[in-house]
Amino acid sequence: MSSLSALWNRHPLGKTRAGAQRQFQEGEMASDNTSGGHNGGDPAEIRLPERPRKGKGPFIALGVVLVAALVAITVVLTGGDDSSGPTDTVTVRIGTTEAGSDYWKPLKRLAAEEGITLETVNFSDYNQPNPALSQGQTDLNLFQHVLFLANYNVSNQDDLTPVGSTYVVPLSLYSRKHTDVEQIPAGGTVAIPKDPTNQARALLVLQEAGLISLKDGGNVLSTPAEIDQAASKVSVTPVDAAQTVAVLDSVDASIVNNGFAMDAGLDPSKALFSDDPRSDAAEPYINIIAARAEDKDNPTYRRVVELFHHPEVLEALRAESRDTSVPVQRPQEELEEILDRLSDTVKAARR
Repeated sequence: MSSLSALWNRHPLGKTRAGAQRQFQEGEMASDNTSGGHNGGDPAEIRLPERPRKGKGPFIALGVVLVAALVAITVVLTGGDDSSGPTDTVTVRIGTTEAGSDYWKPLKRLAAEEGITLETVNFSDYNQPNPALSQGQTDLNLFQHVLFLANYNVSNQDDLTPVGSTYVVPLSLYSRKHTDVEQIPAGGTVAIPKDPTNQARALLVLQEAGLISLKDGGNVLSTPAEIDQAASKVSVTPVDAAQTVAVLDSVDASIVNNGFAMDAGLDPSKALFSDDPRSDAAEPYINIIAARAEDKDNPTYRRVVELFHHPEVLEALRAESRDTSVPVQRPQEELEEILDRLSDTVKAARR
C-alpha cells in the first residue's frame, strides 16, 4: 500500500490532494469563517477536490453540438418563420393635419399586424402636406378632398393622385353669438376659409343658408368677388382655415372645417347650418388618401386604404366626428375621373 500511495502522490491528482492537505494545515486558523461556523476547523469536514468522473463529459458536449446544429438547420430551412406575426416590415409616412385623431390608433395597430408601420407627419395647415409628398418627404397624405387636390395639381403642375377614398364630412356654420341663422343681423360678418376650394364651398353653404347670393348661382370655384352684395345679408371675411375657430368671438359666425371644429370641441349638433355630405353636390369634397403618380398602384398603399375602412377604424372616426363623417369607398379609377373633371374645371376658370 505504501508503494501505491507513493505512486498516487506522484500522480497529478495525487499532488492535488496532498497540496490540499498542506494548504489546510497551513491556513487552518485563517479559514475558520468559511467552515460553516466551526471554530478551529476540523480537517475531517473539509471536502478535498474530487477526482474527475470519466465517460459522460465528451458525450454531453457532442450532444450539445448536435442539438445546436439541428436548430440552425431548422431555422435555415424554415426561413426563420414566426407564425406569431410578420418578420419583414415596411414603413409608410403619411402627411396629415389631423395626427391627433382617434382613428389613427386602430389604423396603426391593424397595419402593424400586417407588417406595415404607419408614421404620421403632422402639418399645421393645408398648404404643406402636398409639397411634402411631391418632394418625397412623405409617402402618402390624408387631409384633403378631391377638389383641393385638383386645384393644387393645376397650380403647381403636379400629378399627385388618389389611391383611395376615406370619408366626406359636412361644412358647417358656427357661432358663439347666435343660436339660429335668422339671428345673424343684416350687415353682419361671417369668416370663411381662404384657400380656394374650401372658400368656394363655404360660399355655397352661405348661399344655401340664405346669407349671401352668388352671381350666376356660384360653382365649386366661386370667390368673394362673385358675391352679389346688394342681394346679400352679410359680408364675408376670408381667413386661414386654421383660424376660423379662433375668430369666432370677433365675428357673427364662421364656416369651420369639420376637423378643426372637432379639435376645438365644437358641437356639430349646435351648428347653425351645414351642407349635406351625402348629396351629389358633395362629390368634389370626398376626402382621399393621395400618393405620387408613380406609386398609385403600390400594393402596400392600397392595403392602407383598405384598412382605413376596417370597422374599428370607422367606429373611431364616427365617434370622434359625432356622427358627422360619412364613409366613402369609391374605386381608384372613379376617383381619378373625378379628379380629371375637376382639374379641367380649374384650368378653364384660369383661362
